[in-house]
Amino acid sequence: MLSRCGFTEFVTLCCLLLLECLKVAGNVPSAQEVSDLHWHRAVATWYGSPEGDGSDGGACGYGSLVDVKPFRARVGAVSSMLFKKGEGCGACYKVRCLDKSICSRRAVTIIITDESPGNYGANIGRPHFDLSGAAFGHMAVHGRNTELRNRGELPVMYRRTPCKYRGKNIAFHVNSGSNDNWLSLLVEYEDGDGDIGSMHIREANSNDWIEMNHLWGANWCVNRGPLKGPFSVKLTTLSTGRTLSARDVIPTNWSPKATYTSRLNFL
Repeated sequence: MLSRCGFTEFVTLCCLLLLECLKVAGNVPSAQEVSDLHWHRAVATWYGSPEGDGSDGGACGYGSLVDVKPFRARVGAVSSMLFKKGEGCGACYKVRCLDKSICSRRAVTIIITDESPGNYGANIGRPHFDLSGAAFGHMAVHGRNTELRNRGELPVMYRRTPCKYRGKNIAFHVNSGSNDNWLSLLVEYEDGDGDIGSMHIREANSNDWIEMNHLWGANWCVNRGPLKGPFSVKLTTLSTGRTLSARDVIPTNWSPKATYTSRLNFL
């Protein structure tokens, strides 16, 4: 028989093994966080209409998602050092301006959906945020949004923060043009890191994961076939290497332009 201490150790070990299994399946958050406790200097501008959402989709490929919640008024373009050739798409940052006479103490949380034109940040030697008009104005003290936007360019501080899409699970949008020999996916509503370092799919009745190629922005593809659904999708984040697998999330009768929602998310 196990002693009381031996039994306690046995139960503890079982619990730890169970937690590790859940982490691999993507059902519990890892202890590793993407949060940055340090603020860094940058420059911010804004584009689009004063109360608008910036671009119509942008270089990440999110399309009309930038016009609706939870993206609405929380989007921005960044210079190349943060855009990372598209692998920085989906990452979230807190941005706040520094002029106490007009800037609020609160920071605006933005999602990277676009790349700054002309690599603006490289030309001025520091990171650059080109925010939607609504996000830019959100940094002002109450009633001075227009005055802040009239400044045009502001010194700001920024730091990385986990993405939070309350009530949303990760979804996979099948891009237009996808077929049995070429499948392209866009990831939506990824909590936590927000960015993607690699993606794989697994066909029906298979144990093999097929590596997808980074196409552009937040879009990934696989060029081989014929591919047979349903497809499971595994994604690994760029920043902390966390992995989540959504089993049979894309059905057998999948179609281009459709979006399929998983039952999982990182947080």
